[in-house]
Amino acid sequence: MLRKILGVLVLLIVLGLGWLTVAPPDLIRVGANYTAKIICSNVVLTGRDPDDVLKIDVQAPGHPLLKLMRYSIDERSGTTVVRTGLFGFIGKGLAFGTKERGCTTVPDARQLGIVGARDAFIAPEVELSGEEWPQGSTVNVENNQELEAVLNDPALVGEGMRAIVIVKDGRIIAERYGDGFDEETPLLGWSMTKTVTAALIGVAQKRGYLSIDDKVGIADWSTDNRDVIRVRDLMAMVSDLSWNEGYGSVSDVTRMLYLEEDMASFASGKTIDNESPEPTGDIFEYSSGSSVILSKYWQDAVADEMNPKAFPSKALFEPLGMASAVLEQDAAGNFVGGSYMYATARDWARFGQLLLQRGAWNGVSLLPAGYVDWMTEVHPASGDKYGRGHLWLLPPRERETQVSDLPEGTFWAAGHDGQSIAIIPQEDIVIVRLGLTPSELGYMPGKLAEAVIQATK
Repeated sequence: MLRKILGVLVLLIVLGLGWLTVAPPDLIRVGANYTAKIICSNVVLTGRDPDDVLKIDVQAPGHPLLKLMRYSIDERSGTTVVRTGLFGFIGKGLAFGTKERGCTTVPDARQLGIVGARDAFIAPEVELSGEEWPQGSTVNVENNQELEAVLNDPALVGEGMRAIVIVKDGRIIAERYGDGFDEETPLLGWSMTKTVTAALIGVAQKRGYLSIDDKVGIADWSTDNRDVIRVRDLMAMVSDLSWNEGYGSVSDVTRMLYLEEDMASFASGKTIDNESPEPTGDIFEYSSGSSVILSKYWQDAVADEMNPKAFPSKALFEPLGMASAVLEQDAAGNFVGGSYMYATARDWARFGQLLLQRGAWNGVSLLPAGYVDWMTEVHPASGDKYGRGHLWLLPPRERETQVSDLPEGTFWAAGHDGQSIAIIPQEDIVIVRLGLTPSELGYMPGKLAEAVIQATK
């Protein structure tokens, strides 16, 4: 009898595994593709060991299912291909990439050959001189004991810190890196990429390719109440398009990032979440989908004049000297402008400095006059927390409590797992903080900013 029971159990397990292999639930597929993407990007862009990436970046802070993910890596004509799955074979996650283009998630592994042939991101061509940063690569850090004490305080730098760069009066005055990371390590900005998207739209507007007042004009929107949505509505997160930005399960954002080949089409397929006949702009809903739609919009807008794959580098990264910047794409060839840009901490600081300088660089205005002022203007629908141009006006993790006492006019680019750039115009300070710091740890970069200000008085 026991033998029969065991036989039935074994049969059920085999059948269950067979079913999971043939038709894995979306949650497993999300986990597998997330694992593939994180491993691939870290291997090709930062040169990290894939075992470390799996254990530290994927499994340690993630969903329990991620602890069961396994991977394999192979090289195909100079391209790194990462395959993943629950126990190594369930879910069929896949990502591929190179150091020049970064990595792309491929929801349908059978499409790898097609996707691999698409035009890739054209990396910046930058040769930095021996001049002092930001024009060159030389950094002369001053001996400030108070600032050193700040950077030696675990509570202020936060658990999982990987890089901090502090800029005052246009020069790097201090920097600190976690074990295994340095000034040459490109790091993922997550949603700080949204602010880069806003800057690219600004450059495109200055060159006459588009306007923030344009209606987005997606074909599927022409017959319903979405046809009035403007670029500025998406930038302020007030388009009223239905969206769920929740992580840790199968939500709109995780489905878009890890189950959809064409992320812009998925995001633009969302309906209006408002019962009124047209979007009113009075509902704030944070949405990575909005940023992806915007990325597709600016790419289409510049396409008649230049290669969209070269536009980020030629129009923004090269003028700023951001040699390390890589903006990654989805499987349809569109930039993932809400989540996926890698750059060194020093290059993220260059971007923050551009915003501090109101869009001017080396005497040249890269952004339209008044554009950064507009970006940082509070949108009332956000409850005074978000600007009109993909920027936060309160520090991450403090948007409800508002516990930091920072100078008026401070604003932030911020991203998942503790990424932030604090721009503090009154003090002429930019603070870049990058790491792997899950939100449940409660880290508050506003406290770091307060301490830096006091240490540099």
